Amino acid sequence: MWIYKNTEVTDISQIPEGVIGFVYLIVNKDTGEHYFGKKSLYSSRTLKPLKGSKRKRKVTKMSDWLKYQSSNSTVKNWNSPYKEIIEYCYTKKMLTVKELQAILCMNGLEDDKCLNDNVLGKIFRGDFEKEKMLKNEQ
Repeated sequence: MWIYKNTEVTDISQIPEGVIGFVYLIVNKDTGEHYFGKKSLYSSRTLKPLKGSKRKRKVTKMSDWLKYQSSNSTVKNWNSPYKEIIEYCYTKKMLTVKELQAILCMNGLEDDKCLNDNVLGKIFRGDFEKEKMLKNEQ
C-alpha cells in the first residue's frame, strides 16, 4: 500500500491523468533505515513486426507499481515497510531529476540510515567518505 499526502493509493484511478511515475520513500519503521527511488507506472517494449508487415510494434502495459517494494535487495526483504509517494512525475526526465533531488536534499549518501549508495551510477557513498577523510588530513 502506498501513501500520498496522508491518503492510501490503492488504484490507478487515484493517480492524476498523465502521470508516468512517482518518486518514493520507503522506511523500515523498526530500524529507521530508508530508501529513495522512482517507479514508472507503465512499461513498454518494442516487438518485431507481424508477419507480412514491416513496422515494429510497441506494446505498453501497467507495471507492478502497487506491489513494488524497491530494487534494493535489503529493502525487498523488509516486512510491511512504510511506503510513501513523494511526488508524481509527468516525464521520464523529471522522474530522474526528482529522485536525484530527494536523495541529495536529504543527504542520502551521507546518512548511515539511508540505503541509497549511489546517484545515477556516477556519485557514490564512498566519494563522500573519501572527501571527509581528505578534509580531516588537512
